[in-house]
Amino acid sequence: MGYERYQYIKVEKEENVAIVTLNRPERLNAFIPPMHREVEDIWPELEEDEDVRAIVFTGAGDRAFSAGGDVKNMAAHQGDPKAAVDTIYGNRRLIRNFLFTNKPLVCAMNGHAIGVACTLALLSDIVIAAEDAKIGDTHAPRGIVPGDGGVVIWPLLVGLNRAKEYLMTGDLMTGKQAAEMGLVNRALPQDQVYPEAMKLAKRLAEGAPLAIQWTKLALNQIIWAQINSSYEVALGLEAITVMSEDQHEGATAWLEKRKPVFKGR
Repeated sequence: MGYERYQYIKVEKEENVAIVTLNRPERLNAFIPPMHREVEDIWPELEEDEDVRAIVFTGAGDRAFSAGGDVKNMAAHQGDPKAAVDTIYGNRRLIRNFLFTNKPLVCAMNGHAIGVACTLALLSDIVIAAEDAKIGDTHAPRGIVPGDGGVVIWPLLVGLNRAKEYLMTGDLMTGKQAAEMGLVNRALPQDQVYPEAMKLAKRLAEGAPLAIQWTKLALNQIIWAQINSSYEVALGLEAITVMSEDQHEGATAWLEKRKPVFKGR
């Protein structure tokens, strides 16, 4: 099975492990709509690829796993109803395809992981983070509800009150701090992150496929229960805030490197 059609992600194979790399290093692997669609599409393909028994998910370059949504692109589409609708359908498809992937998935968080990128990393089965990586969800400080899955996975990993603190403030933490509070599995020096992720992925690829895949399926029912109770609400609210003046002010202030002035509309 070939993966040459992808432009913004790179897909390689090493033995029975597929390596999916977010590939916009010049923009810290930030998401733009065509890249988002590629990340939506890749997981069903990998599920059908019989040569793949485990997946490593990482980012190109040595600075970031991904900076999340490309703020310049978001500012350019403020107030566009189609962009809001695309946000709903694209995020729903991304999260569902990601979680439906039956192959064990190890995230090599080789650098900063913000917003949607942070959510995808945390929804992976095992997360190895760089010690000095900055990790967090900055939707709220930019005037947007974190509707891409952050409200689902953060409470499961660190508890409801701590999730509220980080999701409402948008504060960042280091990979080391994330490991200490249980947000990620472990934190290592950056140059050890990818090798450790590959080591784990190869170990899983050599294991009993049905036992591993169905263990993942059973455990992910906990995540699905959270999705059914809160995800659709957050997703709809995100689409509303994408259309708001506050979102435009948040994106503009970030680009202008100033404090935003929000008006609640």
